[in-house]
Amino acid sequence: RFVVGWSISNTMEAEWCVQVVDEAITMYGKPEIINTDQGSQFSSEIFTKAITKKHKIRLSMDGKGRAIDNVFIERLWRTVKYEKVYLMPPRDGEHLYLMLNDYFHYYNYKRRHSSLNDYHPATIYKTKLKVAA
Repeated sequence: RFVVGWSISNTMEAEWCVQVVDEAITMYGKPEIINTDQGSQFSSEIFTKAITKKHKIRLSMDGKGRAIDNVFIERLWRTVKYEKVYLMPPRDGEHLYLMLNDYFHYYNYKRRHSSLNDYHPATIYKTKLKVAA
């Protein structure tokens, strides 16, 4: 549940998606698999080549009509909206960015998750890293 990367965009183009992935990889290392939906930005040659050729990561795309494949990310954004955005609508894009930045820090390091036995996502993430090392 630890959020390793996020960004906001008015257009959500493939280049932007690659940039978000690149930043997350730089900070946390690369995963074995990246799962996306079948949006045009994720099925574009720009994105698929960056993931599979440049980073050598397996790309998994949700099947059509398979909303539950992305249940964790859908649930995350629902939580962000209900716990932050809807309670305090942002004035503009910069305000939204600052709000989300604060929220994701809270989400990763301070918000307890019942599905994680009331631990913070950062605690579980760091524990898993130590076990893997």
